[in-house]
Amino acid sequence: MRNANQQRLAELREVLTARPRVSLASLPTPLEPCPGLTRELAGPQIWVKRDDLTGLATGGNKTRMFEYVLGQAIEEGADTVVAGAAVQSNYCRQLAAACAKLGLECHLLLRKVRGEKDDEIQGGLLLDLLVGAKVEMLEGIDWVEHGEIIRQRARQLEAQGKRVHIGRVGDESRLGRYAVAYADAFVELIEQAEELELTIDEIWMSSSDATQAGLAIAAKHCESPVRLVGLPAVPQPIAPGWTFAECISAFGNECAEILGLSTRLLPGDITSIVDYVGPGYGMLTDAARDAMRLAGRCDGLLLDPVYTSKAMAGLVDHVRRGLIAADRTIVFLHTGGLPALFAYGDSLGLEELL
Repeated sequence: MRNANQQRLAELREVLTARPRVSLASLPTPLEPCPGLTRELAGPQIWVKRDDLTGLATGGNKTRMFEYVLGQAIEEGADTVVAGAAVQSNYCRQLAAACAKLGLECHLLLRKVRGEKDDEIQGGLLLDLLVGAKVEMLEGIDWVEHGEIIRQRARQLEAQGKRVHIGRVGDESRLGRYAVAYADAFVELIEQAEELELTIDEIWMSSSDATQAGLAIAAKHCESPVRLVGLPAVPQPIAPGWTFAECISAFGNECAEILGLSTRLLPGDITSIVDYVGPGYGMLTDAARDAMRLAGRCDGLLLDPVYTSKAMAGLVDHVRRGLIAADRTIVFLHTGGLPALFAYGDSLGLEELL
Protein backbone atom coordinates (compact mmCIF):
# COMPACT_ATOMS: atom_id res chain seq x y z
CA MET A 1 0.00 0.00 0.00
CA ARG A 2 1.64 3.23 -1.15
CA ASN A 3 -1.22 5.73 -0.75
CA ALA A 4 -4.28 3.63 0.10
CA ASN A 5 -5.61 0.13 0.72
CA GLN A 6 -6.28 -1.01 -2.85
CA GLN A 7 -9.14 -3.35 -1.91
CA ARG A 8 -10.93 -0.57 -0.08
CA LEU A 9 -10.22 1.86 -2.93
CA ALA A 10 -11.88 -0.56 -5.35
CA GLU A 11 -14.85 -0.89 -3.00
CA LEU A 12 -15.24 2.88 -2.89
CA ARG A 13 -14.99 3.12 -6.67
CA GLU A 14 -17.80 0.56 -7.00
CA VAL A 15 -20.26 2.33 -4.69
CA LEU A 16 -19.58 5.65 -6.42
CA THR A 17 -20.55 4.24 -9.81
CA ALA A 18 -24.03 3.48 -8.45
CA ARG A 19 -24.81 7.15 -7.73
CA PRO A 20 -26.94 9.28 -10.11
CA ARG A 21 -24.55 11.43 -12.13
CA VAL A 22 -24.44 13.67 -15.19
CA SER A 23 -21.40 14.37 -17.33
CA LEU A 24 -20.07 17.93 -16.91
CA ALA A 25 -16.34 17.77 -16.18
CA SER A 26 -13.28 16.93 -18.23
CA LEU A 27 -11.83 14.11 -16.15
CA PRO A 28 -9.39 13.01 -14.97
CA THR A 29 -7.76 16.35 -14.29
CA PRO A 30 -3.95 16.41 -14.58
CA LEU A 31 -1.59 15.72 -11.70
CA GLU A 32 1.50 17.78 -12.47
CA PRO A 33 4.84 18.53 -10.80
CA CYS A 34 5.70 22.09 -9.79
CA PRO A 35 9.49 22.12 -10.28
CA GLY A 36 9.77 25.89 -9.97
CA LEU A 37 8.01 26.09 -6.61
CA THR A 38 9.91 23.06 -5.37
CA ARG A 39 13.20 24.68 -6.32
CA GLU A 40 12.25 28.11 -4.97
CA LEU A 41 11.23 26.68 -1.60
CA ALA A 42 14.16 24.21 -1.45
CA GLY A 43 11.82 21.27 -1.04
CA PRO A 44 9.42 19.59 -0.35
CA GLN A 45 8.42 18.13 -3.70
CA ILE A 46 5.26 20.00 -4.73
CA TRP A 47 2.70 18.68 -7.19
CA VAL A 48 -0.61 20.21 -8.24
CA LYS A 49 -3.91 18.45 -8.89
CA ARG A 50 -5.43 20.62 -11.61
CA ASP A 51 -9.12 20.77 -10.71
CA ASP A 52 -9.03 24.26 -12.17
CA LEU A 53 -9.11 22.38 -15.49
CA THR A 54 -12.46 20.60 -15.10
CA GLY A 55 -13.52 22.58 -18.15
CA LEU A 56 -16.94 24.07 -17.41
CA ALA A 57 -16.96 27.90 -17.65
CA THR A 58 -13.17 27.89 -17.01
CA GLY A 59 -13.43 25.00 -14.53
CA GLY A 60 -13.08 24.48 -10.81
CA ASN A 61 -13.97 22.05 -8.05
CA LYS A 62 -17.70 22.75 -8.12
CA THR A 63 -18.04 21.17 -11.56
CA ARG A 64 -17.28 17.77 -10.05
CA MET A 65 -19.89 18.40 -7.37
CA PHE A 66 -22.62 19.36 -9.81
CA GLU A 67 -22.19 16.06 -11.65
CA TYR A 68 -23.61 14.35 -8.56
CA VAL A 69 -25.82 17.09 -7.09
CA LEU A 70 -27.60 17.96 -10.33
CA GLY A 71 -27.67 14.32 -11.36
CA GLN A 72 -29.74 13.65 -8.24
CA ALA A 73 -31.87 16.79 -8.77
CA ILE A 74 -32.73 15.77 -12.34
CA GLU A 75 -33.61 12.26 -11.19
CA GLU A 76 -35.99 13.89 -8.70
CA GLY A 77 -37.62 15.90 -11.51
CA ALA A 78 -36.12 19.37 -11.07
CA ASP A 79 -36.37 21.79 -13.99
CA THR A 80 -35.24 24.96 -12.20
CA VAL A 81 -32.35 25.81 -9.87
CA VAL A 82 -32.20 28.72 -7.43
CA ALA A 83 -28.99 29.55 -5.57
CA GLY A 84 -26.75 32.39 -4.52
CA ALA A 85 -23.45 33.46 -3.03
CA ALA A 86 -21.09 36.39 -3.48
CA VAL A 87 -21.06 38.19 -6.84
CA GLN A 88 -17.81 36.56 -7.96
CA SER A 89 -18.84 33.11 -6.69
CA ASN A 90 -17.15 30.14 -8.34
CA TYR A 91 -20.09 28.01 -7.22
CA CYS A 92 -22.61 30.20 -9.04
CA ARG A 93 -20.48 30.54 -12.17
CA GLN A 94 -20.15 26.78 -12.59
CA LEU A 95 -23.77 26.19 -11.57
CA ALA A 96 -25.00 28.61 -14.23
CA ALA A 97 -22.95 26.87 -16.91
CA ALA A 98 -24.02 23.43 -15.70
CA CYS A 99 -27.68 24.45 -15.89
CA ALA A 100 -27.18 25.76 -19.43
CA LYS A 101 -25.62 22.47 -20.46
CA LEU A 102 -28.36 20.41 -18.83
CA GLY A 103 -31.32 22.55 -19.92
CA LEU A 104 -32.25 23.75 -16.44
CA GLU A 105 -33.53 27.24 -15.69
CA CYS A 106 -31.05 29.01 -13.39
CA HIS A 107 -31.79 31.85 -10.96
CA LEU A 108 -28.85 33.43 -9.09
CA LEU A 109 -29.29 35.89 -6.24
CA LEU A 110 -25.82 37.35 -5.79
CA ARG A 111 -24.67 39.23 -2.71
CA LYS A 112 -22.35 42.20 -3.06
CA VAL A 113 -19.34 41.89 -0.74
CA ARG A 114 -17.01 44.52 -2.29
CA GLY A 115 -19.35 47.49 -2.60
CA GLU A 116 -19.43 49.26 -5.96
CA LYS A 117 -16.67 47.03 -7.36
CA ASP A 118 -19.21 44.22 -7.54
CA ASP A 119 -21.35 46.22 -9.98
CA GLU A 120 -18.80 45.75 -12.76
CA ILE A 121 -19.76 43.06 -15.28
CA GLN A 122 -16.48 41.24 -15.04
CA GLY A 123 -15.06 37.87 -13.98
CA GLY A 124 -17.59 35.33 -12.77
CA LEU A 125 -20.56 37.70 -13.08
CA LEU A 126 -19.81 38.21 -16.76
CA LEU A 127 -19.84 34.43 -17.30
CA ASP A 128 -23.07 34.01 -15.29
CA LEU A 129 -24.81 36.38 -17.67
CA LEU A 130 -23.23 34.94 -20.81
CA VAL A 131 -24.53 31.44 -20.07
CA GLY A 132 -28.07 32.69 -19.46
CA ALA A 133 -28.52 32.79 -15.70
CA LYS A 134 -31.23 35.11 -14.39
CA VAL A 135 -29.24 37.30 -11.99
CA GLU A 136 -30.40 39.58 -9.20
CA MET A 137 -27.95 41.60 -7.10
CA LEU A 138 -28.45 41.95 -3.34
CA GLU A 139 -26.72 44.13 -0.78
CA GLY A 140 -26.98 45.17 2.84
CA ILE A 141 -27.81 41.65 4.04
CA ASP A 142 -25.93 38.90 5.85
CA TRP A 143 -25.68 35.25 4.82
CA VAL A 144 -28.68 34.22 6.95
CA GLU A 145 -30.94 36.80 5.28
CA HIS A 146 -29.49 35.81 1.92
CA GLY A 147 -30.54 32.20 2.46
CA GLU A 148 -34.08 33.21 3.35
CA ILE A 149 -34.40 35.37 0.22
CA ILE A 150 -33.30 32.41 -1.91
CA ARG A 151 -35.89 30.16 -0.27
CA GLN A 152 -38.60 32.79 -0.83
CA ARG A 153 -37.68 32.96 -4.51
CA ALA A 154 -37.89 29.17 -4.72
CA ARG A 155 -41.38 29.24 -3.25
CA GLN A 156 -42.45 31.87 -5.78
CA LEU A 157 -41.16 29.75 -8.65
CA GLU A 158 -42.84 26.63 -7.27
CA ALA A 159 -46.12 28.56 -7.18
CA GLN A 160 -45.62 29.11 -10.93
CA GLY A 161 -45.42 25.36 -11.45
CA LYS A 162 -41.62 25.03 -11.48
CA ARG A 163 -39.93 22.02 -9.92
CA VAL A 164 -37.17 23.75 -8.00
CA HIS A 165 -33.85 22.54 -6.69
CA ILE A 166 -32.43 24.91 -4.07
CA GLY A 167 -28.66 25.21 -4.03
CA ARG A 168 -26.35 27.06 -1.74
CA VAL A 169 -26.77 29.53 0.10
CA GLY A 170 -30.47 28.67 0.36
CA ASP A 171 -29.89 25.08 1.48
CA GLU A 172 -26.81 24.26 3.56
CA SER A 173 -28.42 21.22 5.18
CA ARG A 174 -27.18 18.40 2.95
CA LEU A 175 -23.59 19.18 2.05
CA GLY A 176 -22.71 15.50 2.13
CA ARG A 177 -24.18 15.39 -1.40
CA TYR A 178 -21.43 17.73 -2.55
CA ALA A 179 -18.76 15.79 -0.68
CA VAL A 180 -19.49 12.67 -2.74
CA ALA A 181 -17.67 14.27 -5.68
CA TYR A 182 -14.46 14.56 -3.71
CA ALA A 183 -14.65 11.00 -2.49
CA ASP A 184 -14.59 10.23 -6.21
CA ALA A 185 -11.74 12.73 -6.74
CA PHE A 186 -9.73 10.94 -4.06
CA VAL A 187 -10.01 7.69 -6.00
CA GLU A 188 -8.91 9.48 -9.17
CA LEU A 189 -5.93 11.14 -7.49
CA ILE A 190 -4.70 7.97 -5.81
CA GLU A 191 -4.94 6.02 -9.06
CA GLN A 192 -2.85 8.71 -10.78
CA ALA A 193 -0.28 8.68 -8.00
CA GLU A 194 0.01 4.89 -8.15
CA GLU A 195 0.56 5.03 -11.89
CA LEU A 196 3.34 7.59 -11.34
CA GLU A 197 4.77 5.56 -8.43
CA LEU A 198 4.33 8.70 -6.35
CA THR A 199 4.00 8.49 -2.58
CA ILE A 200 1.92 11.42 -1.33
CA ASP A 201 2.56 12.66 2.19
CA GLU A 202 0.09 15.55 2.33
CA ILE A 203 -2.72 17.15 0.29
CA TRP A 204 -3.25 20.89 0.82
CA MET A 205 -6.37 22.70 -0.38
CA SER A 206 -8.68 25.64 0.11
CA SER A 207 -11.78 24.17 1.68
CA SER A 208 -14.34 25.25 4.23
CA ASP A 209 -16.49 22.12 4.07
CA ALA A 210 -17.49 19.73 1.27
CA THR A 211 -14.23 19.39 -0.69
CA GLN A 212 -12.21 18.39 2.33
CA ALA A 213 -15.10 16.33 3.72
CA GLY A 214 -15.22 14.12 0.64
CA LEU A 215 -11.47 13.63 0.54
CA ALA A 216 -11.35 12.93 4.29
CA ILE A 217 -14.04 10.24 4.36
CA ALA A 218 -12.51 8.58 1.31
CA ALA A 219 -9.01 8.68 2.79
CA LYS A 220 -10.17 7.19 6.08
CA HIS A 221 -12.24 4.50 4.39
CA CYS A 222 -9.25 3.55 2.23
CA GLU A 223 -6.92 3.49 5.25
CA SER A 224 -4.73 6.09 3.56
CA PRO A 225 -1.71 7.51 5.41
CA VAL A 226 -1.99 10.78 3.43
CA ARG A 227 -2.50 13.84 5.65
CA LEU A 228 -5.15 16.33 4.48
CA VAL A 229 -4.79 20.02 5.27
CA GLY A 230 -7.67 22.40 4.57
CA LEU A 231 -7.48 26.19 4.67
CA PRO A 232 -10.91 27.85 4.77
CA ALA A 233 -11.60 31.06 2.86
CA VAL A 234 -14.13 32.21 5.47
CA PRO A 235 -13.45 32.97 9.14
CA GLN A 236 -16.33 30.90 10.53
CA PRO A 237 -18.04 27.68 9.38
CA ILE A 238 -21.61 27.75 8.12
CA ALA A 239 -22.97 26.10 11.29
CA PRO A 240 -22.97 28.68 14.12
CA GLY A 241 -21.11 27.48 17.19
CA TRP A 242 -19.37 24.65 15.34
CA THR A 243 -15.70 24.36 14.48
CA PHE A 244 -14.53 23.67 10.94
CA ALA A 245 -13.42 20.22 12.05
CA GLU A 246 -16.89 19.46 13.40
CA CYS A 247 -18.59 20.67 10.21
CA ILE A 248 -16.23 18.85 7.86
CA SER A 249 -16.43 15.57 9.76
CA ALA A 250 -20.26 15.79 9.86
CA PHE A 251 -20.47 16.40 6.10
CA GLY A 252 -18.03 13.56 5.49
CA ASN A 253 -20.20 11.25 7.56
CA GLU A 254 -23.28 12.31 5.62
CA CYS A 255 -21.35 11.44 2.46
CA ALA A 256 -20.57 8.02 3.93
CA GLU A 257 -24.27 7.45 4.64
CA ILE A 258 -25.16 8.38 1.06
CA LEU A 259 -22.60 5.89 -0.25
CA GLY A 260 -23.53 3.17 2.23
CA LEU A 261 -20.09 3.12 3.88
CA SER A 262 -19.64 2.15 7.52
CA THR A 263 -16.59 4.41 7.93
CA ARG A 264 -17.08 7.50 10.07
CA LEU A 265 -14.99 10.60 10.73
CA LEU A 266 -14.28 12.29 14.05
CA PRO A 267 -13.42 15.99 14.37
CA GLY A 268 -9.94 14.91 15.42
CA ASP A 269 -9.43 13.42 11.95
CA ILE A 270 -9.63 16.89 10.38
CA THR A 271 -6.85 19.46 10.04
CA SER A 272 -8.25 22.90 9.21
CA ILE A 273 -6.04 25.99 9.46
CA VAL A 274 -7.83 29.35 9.65
CA ASP A 275 -4.73 31.55 10.02
CA TYR A 276 -4.66 32.73 6.40
CA VAL A 277 -8.22 34.02 5.86
CA GLY A 278 -7.20 37.60 6.58
CA PRO A 279 -9.83 40.29 7.26
CA GLY A 280 -12.66 38.31 5.67
CA TYR A 281 -14.11 36.40 2.75
CA GLY A 282 -13.10 37.76 -0.63
CA MET A 283 -10.60 40.20 0.89
CA LEU A 284 -7.13 39.76 -0.56
CA THR A 285 -4.19 39.54 1.86
CA ASP A 286 -0.57 40.51 1.28
CA ALA A 287 0.50 36.89 1.78
CA ALA A 288 -2.06 35.68 -0.76
CA ARG A 289 -0.92 38.34 -3.25
CA ASP A 290 2.69 37.19 -2.81
CA ALA A 291 1.67 33.55 -3.24
CA MET A 292 -0.11 34.36 -6.49
CA ARG A 293 3.01 36.01 -7.87
CA LEU A 294 5.24 33.19 -6.66
CA ALA A 295 3.15 30.42 -8.25
CA GLY A 296 2.83 32.38 -11.47
CA ARG A 297 6.52 33.24 -11.73
CA CYS A 298 7.80 29.79 -10.75
CA ASP A 299 5.44 27.48 -12.63
CA GLY A 300 3.05 29.59 -14.69
CA LEU A 301 0.34 28.53 -12.25
CA LEU A 302 -2.56 30.99 -11.90
CA LEU A 303 -4.20 31.18 -8.49
CA ASP A 304 -7.36 33.10 -7.62
CA PRO A 305 -7.54 35.93 -5.05
CA VAL A 306 -10.28 34.42 -2.87
CA TYR A 307 -9.44 30.74 -2.35
CA THR A 308 -6.34 29.13 -3.79
CA SER A 309 -3.99 32.06 -3.17
CA LYS A 310 -4.74 31.93 0.55
CA ALA A 311 -4.25 28.17 0.66
CA MET A 312 -0.94 28.51 -1.18
CA ALA A 313 0.08 31.30 1.19
CA GLY A 314 -0.42 28.87 4.05
CA LEU A 315 1.59 26.14 2.36
CA VAL A 316 4.46 28.48 1.48
CA ASP A 317 4.54 29.87 5.03
CA HIS A 318 4.67 26.38 6.54
CA VAL A 319 7.53 25.37 4.25
CA ARG A 320 9.52 28.53 4.92
CA ARG A 321 9.08 28.15 8.68
CA GLY A 322 10.42 24.61 8.51
CA LEU A 323 7.11 23.02 9.50
CA ILE A 324 7.16 20.72 6.44
CA ALA A 325 10.31 18.67 5.92
CA ALA A 326 12.15 18.90 2.62
CA ASP A 327 11.79 15.17 1.98
CA ARG A 328 7.96 15.31 1.95
CA THR A 329 5.78 15.15 -1.16
CA ILE A 330 2.88 17.60 -1.20
CA VAL A 331 -0.07 17.72 -3.59
CA PHE A 332 -1.75 21.11 -3.81
CA LEU A 333 -5.37 20.73 -4.92
CA HIS A 334 -6.10 23.65 -7.25
CA THR A 335 -9.83 24.23 -6.87
CA GLY A 336 -10.11 26.90 -9.59
CA GLY A 337 -11.35 30.48 -9.53
CA LEU A 338 -9.61 31.97 -12.58
CA PRO A 339 -12.33 34.50 -13.60
CA ALA A 340 -12.07 36.35 -10.28
CA LEU A 341 -8.54 37.40 -11.25
CA PHE A 342 -10.00 39.82 -13.77
CA ALA A 343 -12.45 41.28 -11.27
CA TYR A 344 -9.64 41.85 -8.74
CA GLY A 345 -7.10 43.22 -11.21
CA ASP A 346 -6.76 46.56 -9.43
CA SER A 347 -6.06 44.81 -6.10
CA LEU A 348 -3.09 42.71 -7.18
CA GLY A 349 -0.43 45.41 -7.05
CA LEU A 350 0.82 44.64 -10.55
CA GLU A 351 1.26 48.27 -11.55
CA GLU A 352 4.68 48.29 -9.90
CA LEU A 353 5.84 45.62 -12.34
CA LEU A 354 5.27 47.84 -15.38
